[in-house]
Amino acid sequence: MSETRTAAVGRPVHEQDPAHDRHHARRWWTLAVIGLAQLMIVLDVTIVNIALPDAQKDLAFSNGDRQWIVTAYSLAFGSLLLLFGRVSDLVGRRVMFLVGLVAFAGASALGGAAPNFEVLVIARALQGAGGAILAPAALSLLSTTFTDTKERATAFAVFGGIAGSGAAIGMLLGGVLTEYLNWRWTLFVNVGISVLAIAGAAVLIPRQQRVEDRPRLDLPGTLLVSAGLFGIVYGFANAESHPWSAPSTWGFLAGGGVLLALFAAWQTRAAHPLLPMRVVLDRTRGGSYLAMFITGIGMFGVFLFLNYYLQVILHYSPVATGVAFLPMVGVLMLTATIMTIQVYPRIGAKPLIFLGMAIAAGGMAWLTGISLTSTYAADILGPLLVIGVGMGAVFAPAMNAATSGVRDHDAGVASAMVNTSQQVGGSIGTALLNSLAASAGTAYLVGKNLHNPIVLANAQIHSYVVAFWWAAAIFAAGAVICGLILRAGKPDPVDPDAAPVVHA
Repeated sequence: MSETRTAAVGRPVHEQDPAHDRHHARRWWTLAVIGLAQLMIVLDVTIVNIALPDAQKDLAFSNGDRQWIVTAYSLAFGSLLLLFGRVSDLVGRRVMFLVGLVAFAGASALGGAAPNFEVLVIARALQGAGGAILAPAALSLLSTTFTDTKERATAFAVFGGIAGSGAAIGMLLGGVLTEYLNWRWTLFVNVGISVLAIAGAAVLIPRQQRVEDRPRLDLPGTLLVSAGLFGIVYGFANAESHPWSAPSTWGFLAGGGVLLALFAAWQTRAAHPLLPMRVVLDRTRGGSYLAMFITGIGMFGVFLFLNYYLQVILHYSPVATGVAFLPMVGVLMLTATIMTIQVYPRIGAKPLIFLGMAIAAGGMAWLTGISLTSTYAADILGPLLVIGVGMGAVFAPAMNAATSGVRDHDAGVASAMVNTSQQVGGSIGTALLNSLAASAGTAYLVGKNLHNPIVLANAQIHSYVVAFWWAAAIFAAGAVICGLILRAGKPDPVDPDAAPVVHA
């Protein structure tokens, strides 16, 4: 290999040698800091959920208001991701990473100390905004820190495992903090995590060199996509408590769809597009974004309805419910590591994502066998392990492929698309599966004794089973669609940021 071989960014390899970069020697500590920040973002989607009954009792807000504690976070997070992904390309990933950590810590402290419902909702919205600043910066830092093929695979395996298991970890941690301390600690815990991450980032992450061709901010595109994503996320979140025929549901969904269509049209003619079409129209990256979107939908079939089943039907405590998910978390992280380090460099993302979604579909179908007399060991553990294997095979390879082959000044927005896909998918999955489950439960009760607790319990189980079948169908469809879209081939062993190499 010649020292003067030129890499994709246009500089000789000897000038890019990691041995010349003192920060590169501490890259695994950098991974720990980035992973800590990512864990904080994803566990906050669920950590507060388990604490909601206690928070509601303490702050005296209604059942109708309760959803806003969750919705405020997802609205801010989902609608601002692309904006802050592009801003991180403009002002630097390190700066945005630190700003996001500080914002998240401040919002968490405000929420933990909230004297009333209104302040808590504001704090959750600010948390979502902090997460939207932090998430794309974290993933793009990971992408640019690890360039060696094998090391990059290891880093993405760890990161993908955290992204896939964070919701389950949030449920366990939320249960422990609520049961043994106070619901406020589900928010205060982020302050401690943020302080650790801020200290690590300040020392370990190098300052970004000035990029001459740094893009400008696309203001019309920013307004269109932020408003469009807000409409989509709000519309689906509203569908949880309102019928699909309500103007506050379909109106926001339709408006959001129109705005996103206008955004896509604008991106083809904008001088400095917020989301350059080259980022999403590449088959490997586009298919990876779609995989994250579909997995976000199906994943909530596990966490949401199995959580209900364990606590409502089997009467598990919040802590026991969190512990019940740990085997899935362990298998997910192990699978992500093996698939991404050993298999992805050899065969690429396409077969892994196809196989992972097919396996997850099988696990969801297996879960449909639950009943009033089911036990964890006989009826739940097996499906959870299978789903963990499937999701582990999808998350890390999809994240790796979705951030490969992009120009350096597009790294932030490409990373933001990963999080946007998963977040919007999760919002759609929660509302869609909730609606399907509720309709199934209502239909089951027609003509039955509504005062019989066994009948009512069976109606609930039937609603969960229907949700599991739909989640299985979504995963199965995702396997086929992503299998058709993704380009076959393995990553270029010389340049891991290049497109897959296809061998005849």
